[in-house]
Amino acid sequence: MIRKIYKVISVIGCVAALSTFSSCKKLLEQTPKNSTYFDVYWKTAQDANNAIAGNYALLRNAMSNKYNRYYMYGDAVAKNYFTIQYGGDGIEGIQGGDFTFQYNLNSLANYTLYFKSIAMSNIVLKNVSKMTDEQLKDVDDPEEFRNRILGQAYFLRALSYFMMVRVWGDVPVVTEAYDDPINAPQLARSPKAEVMKLIEDDCHKAAPLLSWTYSNVGDAKVTANRGSVYALLTHLYLWRATMLDVSTANPNMTDVNSADTTINAIVSKGGYSLTDTANYKNIFIGRSSEGIFEINVSENTLEGSNSSIGMYFLNSLYINNGTNNPRMFVVPSYLSNHFRNADTSDVRYKKNFALTTSERPMCIKYANVIYRNQGQQLDPFLSNNMVVFRLSDINLLKAEIALYKNNVSTAINIINASKKRHNANAILLDNTLTKDEVMDEYILERGRELYLEGHLFYDLLRTRKYGNVVDWLTDQRFQLEGFYFPVDPALFRQNPKLKQTTYWLGKV
Repeated sequence: MIRKIYKVISVIGCVAALSTFSSCKKLLEQTPKNSTYFDVYWKTAQDANNAIAGNYALLRNAMSNKYNRYYMYGDAVAKNYFTIQYGGDGIEGIQGGDFTFQYNLNSLANYTLYFKSIAMSNIVLKNVSKMTDEQLKDVDDPEEFRNRILGQAYFLRALSYFMMVRVWGDVPVVTEAYDDPINAPQLARSPKAEVMKLIEDDCHKAAPLLSWTYSNVGDAKVTANRGSVYALLTHLYLWRATMLDVSTANPNMTDVNSADTTINAIVSKGGYSLTDTANYKNIFIGRSSEGIFEINVSENTLEGSNSSIGMYFLNSLYINNGTNNPRMFVVPSYLSNHFRNADTSDVRYKKNFALTTSERPMCIKYANVIYRNQGQQLDPFLSNNMVVFRLSDINLLKAEIALYKNNVSTAINIINASKKRHNANAILLDNTLTKDEVMDEYILERGRELYLEGHLFYDLLRTRKYGNVVDWLTDQRFQLEGFYFPVDPALFRQNPKLKQTTYWLGKV
């Protein structure tokens, strides 16, 4: 599998960036047929820019593939948030905890697309680090430029691995770019502890290479800066603190304290601010004041999506000639559990959902529809960035950290501040609640704030509150790490060193 990926990427220099960056396409078209790729590339700053753009494009492809798999892993498997109706492909099977339908094995259980992103990061790291100041003379500050490209490549590799370690646990660790893909080694899966250590190390390498700000306003939010790295580190520390050893519910306090320190740096140095609730919808169009890192899916750059998960919730009221029976709908009990009584005046209830009293409510969080055929209102695309990290998420994580430190009153204050910000009539928590009760309320607030943002299932796993929402995940299955996905059997034919995810041995 590794050999095949490197063979493809090393031959096609700009990979997915070809469709977006015409200058890269022209460069390849002008290359003499008998010239090798590495002889003619990595000569200018534009080459490096095109390569890192390809890296972002590959990660976007991995996340958006198959119904936006980023949300399938992070939200859909926790079936009591939304329902996927039958469509003939079996994707709805994951909501019952069965990840073995053939369609799901060949798509969601296959991590090849993430490794393409990782392979591109490795190629960028290897080659940009060798580029001289003379080759980068077309930029004002060659050292700063080189650092910025390398920092982004480290971040993208770390983020790709973080997404994989939460889905599969153990995965192969590849940190080299191979000039001879045919002889690239086939690698076994590395223990998740090693994967998480690599993520941490990559973040520590990326952070000093990147600044908190952007020299180009067009890069803001959709390319990595130091805040993006710290947000990833925060999530990594909390995941490792709670999920490295699932035999205990007691978090590793060293990682918890590291997460706390990292959040403090984001808040004090990042320059982020919460979006005024009057402009709430702008958060999910993208590039808001609270956005920390986003995947660009904007029609401003003709990168909107006609297959975004948001499309599968919208009916003909929102999309011209759309269906009146969208494949996905909000579970009514989610609304009644999260927005009780006066909570229906919560801005998140009013702005994120429609048809709220029906049997099949809609999520309209992602409903910024742009028609490429404006005259006839045809060819609809959603122009909503995929928001990976934002300040509201980071702020709420402070409550989780406080609970791990037994600072119950601090957690209550953080949750209440979030509730009040979105609802003048919010029903606030009082100080008589126990730690466990406040953790329940924390999960509810995360469910209100981060609905369909790819976080909710992981929240339930970290906090051990999965039993409240995911009925297929019993305590026994959790202890056996049955929340991980199997590995597509097709990958074993390419790499005999792979082993199936432990829980799925004999089931796939």
